[in-house]
Amino acid sequence: MKKYTEDHEWVAIEGDTATVGISSYAQAQLGDVVFVEVPEAGRAVTKGGDAAVVESVKAASEVYAPASGTVSAGNDALADNPALVNEDPEGAGWFFQMTLADPAELDGLMDEAAYKAYLETL
Repeated sequence: MKKYTEDHEWVAIEGDTATVGISSYAQAQLGDVVFVEVPEAGRAVTKGGDAAVVESVKAASEVYAPASGTVSAGNDALADNPALVNEDPEGAGWFFQMTLADPAELDGLMDEAAYKAYLETL
């Protein structure tokens, strides 16, 4: 199951594990991604708190944790190839995986249809 935040992050949920990245829309707004900083495994994150950084030729932006929990893995491939975010933002360009402290914190996020409707309001 994939959900989206108003900050244009996507969250793929499997049990109490979430994989987090930025949406295709966010990637398009950023342009060519030149640097990504992902969190270290073991780092505690809180819902809405800074978790990662993405920099492009246009801007630098924070990537926020969609829920509280512990980072289980950062996508190390992005250090050598940040363009993965442009090539496959909602797949191989994921930023980090985390173990959710409380999966219910994701209940307010949008499904794909609601996210598409949200984008039309921007």
